[in-house]
Amino acid sequence: MYQVFYSKWLISGVSLTVGAAIGASLKGDLTDSSERLNHGLLSRVPVIPIPSVDAATDLTTSQGGGQIVGSRSSAAMKYGFPSLANIKSRESYVTCYDPRTRTAAWVLEHLSPDGLAGPSDRKFSDFKEDDTIHMYHRATIADYRGSGFDRGHLAAAANHKWSQKAMDDTFYLSNVSPQNPNLNQNAWNNLEKYCRSLSKNYMNVFVCTGPLYLPREENDGKMYVKYQVIGRNHVAVPTHFFKVIILEKQRGGVELRSYVMPNAPVDPKIPLERFLVPIESIERASGLLFVPNIMKRTNSLLAITAGGK
Repeated sequence: MYQVFYSKWLISGVSLTVGAAIGASLKGDLTDSSERLNHGLLSRVPVIPIPSVDAATDLTTSQGGGQIVGSRSSAAMKYGFPSLANIKSRESYVTCYDPRTRTAAWVLEHLSPDGLAGPSDRKFSDFKEDDTIHMYHRATIADYRGSGFDRGHLAAAANHKWSQKAMDDTFYLSNVSPQNPNLNQNAWNNLEKYCRSLSKNYMNVFVCTGPLYLPREENDGKMYVKYQVIGRNHVAVPTHFFKVIILEKQRGGVELRSYVMPNAPVDPKIPLERFLVPIESIERASGLLFVPNIMKRTNSLLAITAGGK
């Protein structure tokens, strides 16, 4: 039987840094994880058959009232869909891109000791636009210039030293979010280093990282989701960032650790444990689901135990 542990949630400490946003907007999110067991973030993306233009064109209408003889849904697909799931597989990670925010919704990595070592050097890598994304929906180098924000990696460059190509892929702007320099270079960097250190003691380390846009209460007593945008392409500046770590133990069993940090200056001396949150909080705030996928993967009943280590 697999067990999932949330290592020392320390909710009171989280409130010092994440603030009222995650507390007020996610009140009551810490219970009843069973309702989520039939869904999943990493489940296989369904394949939707799309008829060719010729096939859709074959659908005829009556001469008079324009009544569709064939399937209306097939006819509606004649010129394609406005969007599908924007999932991209790179050399070193998988990402789901959000064209509205001009940054990823999540990035998933697999960390292992052999992948963390290698000849790659970030001095040979440059930030670059992702030309697989339509020009209307992608961030540019100019968007970040003079913004006051770092180009914060979601999949960290240092996680993929095994190949220069793998490291280069982490420099696509689709793997980047505007990040407070103090956070990026200090506390967040410490969290990334911690993730890498876990590969020494666990069989497999899976890391899912992404932005959050959390509501906060304004002077009128109402809750609002407000975030800055930068550059000509209005790249969204997240209010917070999350990192979910899935750890496979050498002798079986799975451990979960989930973190949220505000996109603001954070004292790097604050222990990382202070940023631990229940994974349900991230799932509700992000619209993503994690634990059900472990259910599907292991085909076992998970005992979710609070306060474990």
